[in-house]
Amino acid sequence: MGWFRAGSSVAKLAIRRTLSQSGSYTARSRILPSQNRYFHTTIFKSKAQTAPVPRPVPLSKLTDSFLDGTSSVYLEELQRAWEADPESVDESWDNFFRNFVGQAATSPGISGQTIQESMRLLLLVRAYQVNGHMKAKLDPLGLEEREIPDDLDPALYGFSEADLDREFFLGVWRMAGFLSENRPVQTLRAILTRLEQAYCGSIGFEYMHIADREKCNWLRDKIETPTPMQYNRQRREVILDRLIWSTQFENFLATKWTTAKRFGLEGGETLIPGMKEMFDRAADLGVESIVIGMPHRGRLNVLGNVVRKPLRQIFSEFSGGTKPVDEVGLYTGTGDVKYHLGTSYDRPTRGGKRIHLSLVANPSHLEAVDPVVVGKTRAKQYYSNDLDRTKNMAVLIHGDGSFAGQGVVYETLHLSALPNYTTGGTIHIVVNNQVAFTTDPRAGRSSQYCTDVAKALNAPIFHVNGDDVEAVVHACELAAEWRQTFHSDVVVDLVCYRRFGHNEIDEPSFTQPKMYKVIRNHPSSLQIYQNKLLESGQVTQEDISEISEKVSTILNEEFVASKDYVPKRRDWLSAYWTGFKSPEQISRVRNTGVKPEILKNVGKAITTLPETFKPHRAVKKVYEQRAQMIETGEGLDWAMGEALAFATLLVEGNHVRLSGQDVERGTFSHRHSVLHDQETGEQYCPLDHVIINQDPEMFTVSNSSLSEFGVLGFELGYSMENPNSLVMWEAQFGDFANGAQVIFDQFISSGESKWLRQTGLVVMLPHGYDGQGPEHSSARLERYLQMSDDNPFVIPEMDPTLRKQIQECNWQVVNVTTPANYFHVLRRQIHREFRKPLIVMSPKNLLRHKDCKSNLSEFDDVKGHPGFDKQGTRFKRLIKDQNMHSDLEEGIRRLVLCSGKVYYELDDERKKNNASDVAICRVEQLCPFPYDLIQRELKRYPNAEIIWCQEEPMNMGAYHYVAPRLATAVQALGRGTFDDIKYVGRSPSAATATGFYVVHVKEQTELVKAAIQPEPIKFHTTV
Repeated sequence: MGWFRAGSSVAKLAIRRTLSQSGSYTARSRILPSQNRYFHTTIFKSKAQTAPVPRPVPLSKLTDSFLDGTSSVYLEELQRAWEADPESVDESWDNFFRNFVGQAATSPGISGQTIQESMRLLLLVRAYQVNGHMKAKLDPLGLEEREIPDDLDPALYGFSEADLDREFFLGVWRMAGFLSENRPVQTLRAILTRLEQAYCGSIGFEYMHIADREKCNWLRDKIETPTPMQYNRQRREVILDRLIWSTQFENFLATKWTTAKRFGLEGGETLIPGMKEMFDRAADLGVESIVIGMPHRGRLNVLGNVVRKPLRQIFSEFSGGTKPVDEVGLYTGTGDVKYHLGTSYDRPTRGGKRIHLSLVANPSHLEAVDPVVVGKTRAKQYYSNDLDRTKNMAVLIHGDGSFAGQGVVYETLHLSALPNYTTGGTIHIVVNNQVAFTTDPRAGRSSQYCTDVAKALNAPIFHVNGDDVEAVVHACELAAEWRQTFHSDVVVDLVCYRRFGHNEIDEPSFTQPKMYKVIRNHPSSLQIYQNKLLESGQVTQEDISEISEKVSTILNEEFVASKDYVPKRRDWLSAYWTGFKSPEQISRVRNTGVKPEILKNVGKAITTLPETFKPHRAVKKVYEQRAQMIETGEGLDWAMGEALAFATLLVEGNHVRLSGQDVERGTFSHRHSVLHDQETGEQYCPLDHVIINQDPEMFTVSNSSLSEFGVLGFELGYSMENPNSLVMWEAQFGDFANGAQVIFDQFISSGESKWLRQTGLVVMLPHGYDGQGPEHSSARLERYLQMSDDNPFVIPEMDPTLRKQIQECNWQVVNVTTPANYFHVLRRQIHREFRKPLIVMSPKNLLRHKDCKSNLSEFDDVKGHPGFDKQGTRFKRLIKDQNMHSDLEEGIRRLVLCSGKVYYELDDERKKNNASDVAICRVEQLCPFPYDLIQRELKRYPNAEIIWCQEEPMNMGAYHYVAPRLATAVQALGRGTFDDIKYVGRSPSAATATGFYVVHVKEQTELVKAAIQPEPIKFHTTV
């Protein structure tokens, strides 16, 4: 083996000689040609060519990245101290020096060896453990020109060719790997052979960045085994079968649909046998369910060969597909391209077990699905009582460009060890094509590897040559074992290539001519493996042909069957969702009021603290006031209304989960759901004690990491698993939600339409203009309304017994103004036969507003109480004027429609001006638009001019959503046209709000006055 490297030039030899003679060291930057990366390494050049027994070198002169000068001086002093008095050093060092002296006395082969030599040899071993991956054969195309680090050159440590068969003393260390074999004396050749086999083959291991000794030792034991991983004939036949399936599946699609985009796996076909062996191993280790997230590359192959989606269904979708027919509750939707679709199936494993696999649907936005998968996995763990997180596992497949480039990757990794977000480890597989669309790695990342971001989490990384299928299988199995042993993330970097362009009709030679010249002549991984097996004699050509013909026959049979394939299974429903209705089925509207005695009981439970608990005095006062609210039944504020919604849902057996930045206390210090003992620091959550023996996770409120994209995606995935849960995400301020815009655009607003997946996720976005400036005023209400899919020019069926308006809309957007209505809108999310996302413009100054209060009677279901109307006690989509108007009020000159907290300012102005001829109605549910209630109010005030008043600028807020719908309602009653709807509010603006408080006050005062003014209002009044 070429362990020792000759100098590339006379100059290099001269430098080496000079360095070895002087015994000095130097630091230089080294360029790795393939990546154009610069590394700074301090290296030592010693005399390597002369005497067979190296001259002892003082350790203080040996300085490199593993043992700095300070440590080496310490070791010399330790040696001198031991020689003077063995009891003056630690027992472990005493053992080392005694062993060394003993071995040196009894073994003539090491008589000339020094302790420093032994230490240098240990440094060489460590160099392989740290940097051996730099010498591993990872690139199947052989294009990578990596310079081997000098750390791996034995000459650097004072060894020469003459030393190869000398025996060296390694010591009896408490270490793993081959150092644990209790063979303290080995030849240098044997040591180097073992290190090369372990660290420089088809797998490059990166794990020495992990600070945990136990984890490193576990990996060393797995990596440094005396013989490389060998598979018997039976295992090799299984691997071959799976590789043939993977390869012929792509070939078949390429033959039948030559011009179709399918984002095939050619060049990375070993992913399929790798994943299947990983899943088999995981099942043997106790995994029962795996949630998979992946991009488009290779997705169809994974769907067909790993998840076992029927091939005829995949082929049918290629041919254009057909919608399901003759099925009750048919779900149509708008659909999505075939390489975005998800599915779930149970499949048997090689070990005779069954495992449930779910592939989550995702958009083209790479990596956006990552947190969704992790959230869904966490939910599965909760519902299956998987406390040690070993039965449910997430597997994420990435591209090399996106893993290094997309920030949500780090956001997701960052959740992995947080108590309320951990899933016990995610397995990451990077399908590393060594090119991202047309971008070379040197333009796509600043790090050596695309996987370097995972080092921040102390995750081990296994780089593996994608052409070596057995190495891929070994790395995948090792990843499964790591996850089940240490319950933390692990990365498999499958270094492969993309045989064709980004898609099959793309021309890659435009931008990577050299790479694709090599690829055109490069054999497939199947050809390489077949040749290997034929040479070994374990498999014959007849065996290979038999498997190949079997696969070909099945593919052709499934293709024929696909022409008549009609999907019948309601694939969008998992077991938990049985009985839930699609938009084509009418769902009955239910009351959300609660019996008064239940309200009283849970109210007392959530306002009572343990006698020995010592909360902050201000928080104690808050809880005393809440107890008083329950006792008197009056003055319930926003936080109390929310707590009652949570508590009553818990009593009914529902899971409640709230997360986001600072949600435990609340951004505005209003919620205080988790209390802290001021003396002990102990925490107490009253909502954890609503029912006897309550599961500690049944109510979960959790401060999140400072992330929007990752955490909102996580909660979305969590909400999709089980409908009997209220899952909420709250932004710190609504303004910050746009950090998660991809989740809103690609998943929440359109996921049901594209992928037939329902979710009842609640998103709370603090919104309201109170002078806090452009980044703390607006939740961008207009964006959510603009994404709503209801038709502004058609009034849908509004009869309560036939109404499907909410079911047919993509989501609900509300701007609620009373604690009772907030209580009911949260409970409505659960008390219905379908699920729909809810976007809440939650308040800020209304949290403590003197008039924003509700009585307990508005929460109950008692007939005749204030909250009870013709239908019962439920969420009010529109709150009528509170001045006890009759069904016909001809004397009202103006009807002001508004939404949100501006109502209270308008009402104050009306009282101040005694403007009793102005009616103010609050539109609590903006989307879908409450046409029936709007028309009820229009009929009540036949002579009133119609005003829409808002505090947001004209180009923001609800105006552009409300105006055409209000016009449709007006025209249907013959009350006028669009021009008869007047606007009062701020002028159009680029920024959401002014940064000057005095300007804010002036604008707010003027718009409120304009809405109540005695004079008729011009078409648009802007301030």
